Amino acid sequence: MSTDLNRSRRRALLCLLVLTGTAGPIRAQTAARGAVPAGKPAAGVRTLNWDELIPAGWDPRKELKLDPKAMRSALEGGEAEQQMMRQLREVWDTAPTRPELDGLTVRMPGYVVPLDGHDGRIREFLLVPYFGACIHSPPPPANQIVHVHLPQPQALRTMDTVWVTGRLLRQRADNEMGVSGYALTGAAVAPYQPAQAAPAR
Repeated sequence: MSTDLNRSRRRALLCLLVLTGTAGPIRAQTAARGAVPAGKPAAGVRTLNWDELIPAGWDPRKELKLDPKAMRSALEGGEAEQQMMRQLREVWDTAPTRPELDGLTVRMPGYVVPLDGHDGRIREFLLVPYFGACIHSPPPPANQIVHVHLPQPQALRTMDTVWVTGRLLRQRADNEMGVSGYALTGAAVAPYQPAQAAPAR
């Protein structure tokens, strides 16, 4: 992927974030409302969607304080754009998490971003909400990245779509792929099965 395309995507993300008042790609890529996951979780396991990881009322625009007009006029690769990206990364990396989720046993769908690997088997990876997250710049906010720790290495590939079940912790970690705000420990992984439409009432 070219540098110019990376820059264009960064600017598009910044504009979308500020002008729409949402987390943009995050909410656009989450499962449709009214859908239910295939299969049922075990007793005591809560199925979480990605929106539930974001504290109510969190509005990154209030922290960014970016001028949409200045954003549109900033030269790609120029100092103004680089300053905007620095602001975005600071807000994204410190994105708040939800204390009430700490310690719950949960099940979540997502995409795999490996952090280690040997002979096609990995023990640690980032679970992310949309295809390409953490692979293309910039990564999602910390409250949309979950660091998964598996008891045993498993055969997984980049951007495999999976269900992950484990104990959710509010635990921030920084690595080359991005800053994660949550961790899943003692996790079990299963292939993702497409959501099924909720029964009509």
